[in-house]
Amino acid sequence: MSNSGPALVQSVDRAVTVLEILARRGEAGVTEIAGELGVHKSTAFRLVGALEQRGLVDQLSDRGKYRLGLGMVRLAGAAAARLDLTVSSRAACEKLADHLGETVNVAVLTDGYAINISQVRGRAAVSSYNWVGQRTPAHATSSGKVLLAFQPPEARDRALATPLERFTPYTLTTAAELASALADIRRTGWAATAEELELGLNAVAAPVRDHEGTVVAAISTSGPSYRLTTADFPSIASHVLTTAREISTRLGHLG
Repeated sequence: MSNSGPALVQSVDRAVTVLEILARRGEAGVTEIAGELGVHKSTAFRLVGALEQRGLVDQLSDRGKYRLGLGMVRLAGAAAARLDLTVSSRAACEKLADHLGETVNVAVLTDGYAINISQVRGRAAVSSYNWVGQRTPAHATSSGKVLLAFQPPEARDRALATPLERFTPYTLTTAAELASALADIRRTGWAATAEELELGLNAVAAPVRDHEGTVVAAISTSGPSYRLTTADFPSIASHVLTTAREISTRLGHLG
């Protein structure tokens, strides 16, 4: 058991090295891969086999060599899409943060969590906390609720069937409460949270769509509840919606 950690890390490191070898050489056989790794052919064969099962490498049956598979294209495409989204949204987020004075974030949905991929702090922001890379519970955040609201029905049903953790006295913790909130979001086109994740923190979010009209991200603004009040939500939402539409247009959405 004590060696399982280091052994696992070594296996992962070797697997990544195999991908790097194939990226550099274009194609390579097990003997060549084993030679570069400095391992026995059987070890190299197991590594390549595991990568092949996940579609990350393909075998050229006529020559017994391997090359990078289409699974790498899928992973690269996902990374490129997020990078493009971050770049495309930056100027619009900066303009919104400057106008509202509050922090602006862009988030995507992954495994039931809203993950922030970009952040701009407004001049009035009272906290320097960096939300980029943070996984936040979808049911307790404005971005997360927007992303859940526009998921296919079966995905929403899975989210509603999952136990909802309570973070404050105001967190939505029943399926009925969340389902009602998601229906309202689909009707109005925006979401808000009032101290549902943290006491004293409010937020408003709107969906960002790609060229096919699919909601791929959410843009939100957040601030202290004494300044970003629930009475302000509709007017704040109008600004966030405008920015969301601007970003969507940059991604090819025609409205």
